[in-house]
Amino acid sequence: MSQSSLLQSQSCQSLDDWLCYIEQSHPIEKIDLGLSRVQRVATQAHLDQLPGVVVLVAGTNGKGTTIRTLEQLLLAQGHSVGVYSSPHLLKFNERLRLNGHDATDAQWVQGLAQVEALRGDVALTYFEFTTLAAFAILKQYPPAYCLIEVGLGGRLDATNIIDPTLSVLTTVDLDHQDWLGPDRESIGREKAGIFRQAKPVVMADLQPPSSALAIASQLACPVKQAGVDFCWQAGASGFALQLGELRLSDLPLPALPLQNVCAALMVLQLLGVLPETSLLRQVLPQLALPGRMQWLRQQPAVLADVAHNPQSAAYLAAQLRRLAPQYRQIHLLVGMLKDKDIAGALLPFAGQGYHWHLTSLPGPRGACAQQLQTLLPTSEGCFLLDDVADGYNLLLTQLQSHDLLVVFGSFITVSAVLAVQENL
Repeated sequence: MSQSSLLQSQSCQSLDDWLCYIEQSHPIEKIDLGLSRVQRVATQAHLDQLPGVVVLVAGTNGKGTTIRTLEQLLLAQGHSVGVYSSPHLLKFNERLRLNGHDATDAQWVQGLAQVEALRGDVALTYFEFTTLAAFAILKQYPPAYCLIEVGLGGRLDATNIIDPTLSVLTTVDLDHQDWLGPDRESIGREKAGIFRQAKPVVMADLQPPSSALAIASQLACPVKQAGVDFCWQAGASGFALQLGELRLSDLPLPALPLQNVCAALMVLQLLGVLPETSLLRQVLPQLALPGRMQWLRQQPAVLADVAHNPQSAAYLAAQLRRLAPQYRQIHLLVGMLKDKDIAGALLPFAGQGYHWHLTSLPGPRGACAQQLQTLLPTSEGCFLLDDVADGYNLLLTQLQSHDLLVVFGSFITVSAVLAVQENL
């Protein structure tokens, strides 16, 4: 490390200072997959050895909601829980939760300073740096359960330096193809890199890639697969769940995707901490995760969801078709990154008579509104906006009381709207 870099890091006092320092030194847009650098730093302080029961969750969609379900049901039983996830919506602190509360600035500062002292001349990416800091905090805390969300892929993701007690693979779809491969088989192979020899695996995908199943077989992993080892059936107001020999009925429908909730319940059964039915009935209706089917206001209603690929967009579109009869008109405020499958993510909403409001996103990865317009799979009219926050404020003045505004397309889009809503 150069003398100037050393002086710069030593001058960091606040969390904002540290985030500015590591982002300048290791830009957040820079992705450099591989475990050698992060492992080299982690080994010095055993940061790759997390405390307690460790659950590592990979997949294209559903990681956050699966982890939130696990977290809430473990907390409801009195267990201590640490959760590491990314990205954040409003504050960086959201990336690490300890017993349901965001890690404090002081905890993050201590963790980041520890990683800086350990790394020497090893160059870490932004995600690697902050992941190691989170692991340092978890070791200091320490919780009985560590729930870790994989950032990108699995095999070469910085989180994969740990040795999980159990691994979860949520649904697999096309995303990050430049890094993970051109098809589901390639992507599934990368994500299955989180499996460990003879350790249990829960697969939430109803049709998991054969590559992932093959890796689980090669490693002799006991697999619990959705639709095979655990199944569910939803009704108008409740659902039934089969977990091996155990059958649960008359469970209340959660607001989160049922597929992810059921995968989490399968995990809890494998770990021997599945709650009593009475507690499930109490907690399931309360499950919620910011930015996932999140209601921000009513009359006019505003719903925010970070759906940003074809699979997650299809789920959101299906929910809107169910909600549509309750509203006079549905408006869509959409902003996306240009390296996403924009056409594929917009397609599920076509032909429904929705009003489109397409907004540009900032930064080198942000798509402009005009680019979204060219990929819009409908001849319906649309409005083009230069800025998410300004567009949202304008729409709030134009909506009628029985309209619904749906905000989606990116964490960046939803984050900007949440920031506006917080200040209204």
